[in-house]
Amino acid sequence: MTDTASEQLAPPLPTGPATAAATTADPGAVDRAAAGPGVAPARRRVRRLAPGRRLPYARLLGPVLLLVVWSVASAAGALDPRTLPAPWTVVHTGAHLWTAGTLRTDIGTSLWRATQGFLIGLAAGVVLALLAGLSRIGEAVIDGSVQINRAIPTLGLIPLFILWLGIGETFKVAIIAIVVYIPIYLNLYSALSGIDNRFVELGEVLGLSRLAFIRDIVIPGSLPGFFVGLRLGVTGSWLSLVVLEQINATSGLGYMMFQAQNYGQTDVIVLGLLIYGIFGFASDTVVRVLERRVLSWRRSLSN
Repeated sequence: MTDTASEQLAPPLPTGPATAAATTADPGAVDRAAAGPGVAPARRRVRRLAPGRRLPYARLLGPVLLLVVWSVASAAGALDPRTLPAPWTVVHTGAHLWTAGTLRTDIGTSLWRATQGFLIGLAAGVVLALLAGLSRIGEAVIDGSVQINRAIPTLGLIPLFILWLGIGETFKVAIIAIVVYIPIYLNLYSALSGIDNRFVELGEVLGLSRLAFIRDIVIPGSLPGFFVGLRLGVTGSWLSLVVLEQINATSGLGYMMFQAQNYGQTDVIVLGLLIYGIFGFASDTVVRVLERRVLSWRRSLSN
């Protein structure tokens, strides 16, 4: 049969406003109509824009690659041991200090300082953010003061806090608490202020009480911002600790690194930095896991 005969036998495609409306609603309608009855139309390829499934232990890939590059460069002699010792040298130094007992004491002291400051900063940040985010009077009294405090370098407060609180442990914990509470307050307050006003109207229509409104709408809506501030606060506690432990301290990782600087012990300094990095990475991972469990109802690119 010729092409002309095929064209004559093929049923004409329907035209008109109804066809145009159907085509607009379903772009594959024309393909199905052209294919004829009993012929399956070609499936359109769907482009997936999401990053895909999460890879197991993916966050460890970057540190492992850095460790491999460091090891290869040290073994090849590309790194001067006096500038950056090899990884196995740092591990040997850590094992020696741990056996001697000094490293265990320094780690315990640093953990206790960071924990005290973090808990105090966490409580202060949450309370202040709730007062400022749920009350106009609280916002007027608190937010301006916190913004001024945020603009002042926290480590610049060290001399003043030494005069106020002495040069012992109290001022160290106080500085850590300030470093922690600022990001927690800022992110939680921003999350509270950013709740859609339509949810407020919905709560009023449903006749929710103030307590029920906070429990059912405010807290779930502000949790994502709270966890962002929590992660920043955990990291800030370790960042400030390395500086504070070099001021009139007799133990701690920062004190260990300061003493190693005086004696030119690069391996001990690198060991202290690695321990700080491991603690920071581990604490951030704990917060991430907690966030994923608490916000399991949320669908986002991360999950």
